[in-house]
Amino acid sequence: MDEKDWVILQTIFQERNISKAAEKLYISQPALTYRLQQLEREFGTMIVARGKRGVEFTAQGEYIAQYARNMILQLRNTKEFVQNMDKEIRGVLRIGVSGIFARYELPAILKEFINHYPNVEVNVKTGWSAEINHLLHKEEVHVGIVRGNYIWQEEKYLFREEPMIIVSQKPIKNIKELPNLPRVNYETDQTQKTLIDNWWQETFDQPPTVTMEVDRIDTCKEMVLMGLGYAILPSICLKKEDDVHKIILTKKNREPLKRNTWLLYRERSLSLSAVHAFVDFLKEYDNIK
Repeated sequence: MDEKDWVILQTIFQERNISKAAEKLYISQPALTYRLQQLEREFGTMIVARGKRGVEFTAQGEYIAQYARNMILQLRNTKEFVQNMDKEIRGVLRIGVSGIFARYELPAILKEFINHYPNVEVNVKTGWSAEINHLLHKEEVHVGIVRGNYIWQEEKYLFREEPMIIVSQKPIKNIKELPNLPRVNYETDQTQKTLIDNWWQETFDQPPTVTMEVDRIDTCKEMVLMGLGYAILPSICLKKEDDVHKIILTKKNREPLKRNTWLLYRERSLSLSAVHAFVDFLKEYDNIK
């Protein structure tokens, strides 16, 4: 059993489907099935049970798949450590990033970072902040950039505090009008949804009039620009050229309602020069740009 076999087992374990795993690995399904059968002969046990909906790992298969994951992680960490043994800042930097931050801020950050450190290979995974937090806990990324407050026992740095804003095409003269005005909602992570919902419940005694539900914040903004309703958006997604009216949400104490963006990482990850350089770069980014 070697590195290729570890990857095969991990891919099947993630996909739970031989056809999808073969497609992801760029090998034929018969070749993948044959190698899986060889591994079962090598270990003298059934690794997966095949069914109509795909494959299920046996108890022995689960254990072998976990071993494969550990070996992949150990080999990757060893390679990264060796790459960082010289004084030059180089190696692989694995980042997990909230989707909205990746859309609106990450490209400019990475462009500037790579200009400073051209020998660093950057690998980015995006998703909901909860998913990024999970990737960080599983050590699949070195650094996580998440929006909202998550439990993290190691190093963290508050990268951004941005206000939440009521956005509309025409001016809203009185915020008390909101419950009776058409609102455009969008899919977002649970922490932002809770932030907005709590503010609403503290401010109004009736629910909003939601006339549209869309899947993306960009789509929501376009609906607002067309005058189809108002929306409550984080300021990160607004550009200077967006012709909209804005009202900053405030709490009862009149402080702005803010959305936090955190940089999360492990202290031991700083032994990798690429990670150390990226963390330092982000902490100084507002002074650099």
